[in-house]
Parts: sequence; structure tokens; C-alpha cells
Amino acid sequence: SFRLETNDKNELLAVPGSTGNYIYDFFMGRELNPRLYNFDFKFFCELRPGLLGWLMINIGCLIKQQNTLGFVTWPMIFIVFSQGLYVWDALFFEKAILTTMDITTDGFGFMLVFGDLAWVPFTYSLQAKFLATRDIQIPPLCLLAIALLKFFGYFIFRGANSEKDFFRSHTNIAIKKYNAQILQTKRGTKLLISGFWGLARKINYTGDWLMSLSWCLATGFRSPIPYFYCTYFLILLIHRAIRDDHACAQKYGADWISYKKHVPYLFIPKIF
Repeated sequence: SFRLETNDKNELLAVPGSTGNYIYDFFMGRELNPRLYNFDFKFFCELRPGLLGWLMINIGCLIKQQNTLGFVTWPMIFIVFSQGLYVWDALFFEKAILTTMDITTDGFGFMLVFGDLAWVPFTYSLQAKFLATRDIQIPPLCLLAIALLKFFGYFIFRGANSEKDFFRSHTNIAIKKYNAQILQTKRGTKLLISGFWGLARKINYTGDWLMSLSWCLATGFRSPIPYFYCTYFLILLIHRAIRDDHACAQKYGADWISYKKHVPYLFIPKIF
């Protein structure tokens, strides 16, 4: 981002939304953190409206299934509970988004506004909406396997993100007490190359996607529609990883090449 030379010295613009192409800039967002006094619109919209809307739609779908079928199926219970856990996790660890690409790099344009307020609640609830009027029966052992996949993904996702957040906020403690391995860059920044982050550069994305896959599997195989979510999410995560790799290559230069030699895998250790 950079500061615009205007009378408002606090106006901070986003580089991706400052190309001069009006349509593209509108989509990406020109202003980085639009505020009304101390209220940051982007920070507020990033999680709360969309995630809480997602949860409310899920609960509504559960009630709809009860009214339609006369009972609530185990796949619906799994979806509402596990996605509710995901929403709780995001809100409980909300401060962690301050270091994400959405907050630090992207402007508050149509992409984020539509994504936060419309795409998240109405697309992420696709599995619950699919189950609302259908009696999908999953064999108990299969449902248990799906639940284990969900919690395995959550273990990777939460473990990696917590490790990263602790390293960023308590770098010296992580190095001295927990023997975190680092790569010192010429910029003065320390890059973590041990623990979860020694396994793959986007290991948290892997855990995130495994959770999305578990939710789709809980709907069975009667229709490909619920699987739109994990398919779209995979494309999104790959695109974000490519964007982040490009940004880090520009930021760290030769140090980023060295970092990738220490952590050569992107998503899956020893594979990809």
C-alpha cells in the first residue's frame, strides 16, 4: 500500500486497486482501510457479518429439515456443529486476520465487499441447504471417518495458524524456549522454517481445504452441487498461494529463493 498525497494524510491506498483501470480498481478496492472515525469497515466485514450469517442460515436449514422430515439427520447435525466450530474459531482468533493478505494488501473493493457480505454466507451454507429437504443417510463408520477428516484438517489448520501467530508476536520466546528454526532475511525479518511451517509453505491451507472436503462428503454422492464449495475453495487457495508467492518473491528477493529451498513443498509435505 502507499499514501496518497492529498489533504487527508491518513488516506491509505491499496496497490492492487491503483492501476488506473477503473473497472479493475473498483473490483480490487482503491482504499485500503476505509473508516468512519475509528470504525474500520474492512476489518468489521472481513469476518463477522458473513460468518454469523453463514451460521444463522445453517441453523435455519436445520429447523427447515426438522419441519420437513420430522427429524434432524446426523449429517445435518455434523454440518451445523462442525461449521459452527469453524465460525467460533475464526471469531475467537479474530486478531489473527490483521496479518492476512485481505487486510494488509487488498483494498476494500467489490471483491471483498461481495465476498464478505454475500458469497460467504450464501455459498458456504450450500451443504446445509442441500440437506434441508433431503434425508441423506450416511453409514455410521463413514460418518465417523468424515468427522475424523474434519478434525484432522482442523488440527492442521489451527495448529499451523497458532504457531505462526505465536512466532510473530513472541519471536524471541519461540526461538529460545521452543527452538524454532528461522531464516534471517536481509530485510531483518525472520522466516519460520520448522514445526508446521517446515512441512509446507501453505500447510494451513491444506488443513482448511480438508475441512471443506469433509463437509461436502457429509452430503453423500447424490448430486455434485454440494461439491462446488470444496472445488471453488481449492481454486481460491491455489490462487492465493500463487499471489502470496509472487508478493514474497518481490519482498524478499534472493532470501525467498533460499526459503523455498528450506521448505520446498507448497501444500502437502513430500508430495506437492
